[in-house]
Amino acid sequence: MTASTTTRLGAFARALGTDIDFRAPDYDLLRQRSDDIVPFGKHVGTVITAVTADEAIVEIGGERSGQNHMGTVHAGAIYTAADIAGAAAFVGAAATRLARVERLVLRSATATYRKPATGVLTTIASVDKRELAPILAATGDGRHELTAKAWVHNADGVVVAKFGFDYVVDLIDIDAQAGA
Repeated sequence: MTASTTTRLGAFARALGTDIDFRAPDYDLLRQRSDDIVPFGKHVGTVITAVTADEAIVEIGGERSGQNHMGTVHAGAIYTAADIAGAAAFVGAAATRLARVERLVLRSATATYRKPATGVLTTIASVDKRELAPILAATGDGRHELTAKAWVHNADGVVVAKFGFDYVVDLIDIDAQAGA
């Protein structure tokens, strides 16, 4: 659903771009737009490399700005990569309904850092499909909760950190908004 087919999109959808057809999502375009809208991610060196209906992948590492005083990837930079991966996983999983998303807000998170991380790290995140189902089926305004999980791997495939994210997803009824 583009701006030409409705007079209003949710704020989250507008941030991704009013030219996107959310009825037939282009996942690579969603990846590019998602990668562009978080300036802090660029500061610490994150790159979203994939967004699909099942997961999102974010890479980080090698940038001096993302390291700590010991030469390992800073815990805050790892957290940022995982947070961005969780949000991008939502973008992919809810792609066909993004026009209705007013906001996606992080409510709480858990982090477990298993070992010092060096080099390029790959974060793979996905959302809980059971919690996603009511979001995809919703027809009116509403608030929903959604959980995402993210696993951070080093170049050897070893998990160096894992995260859980609890989001709030606010939806708007764009059909009612368009007719208002």
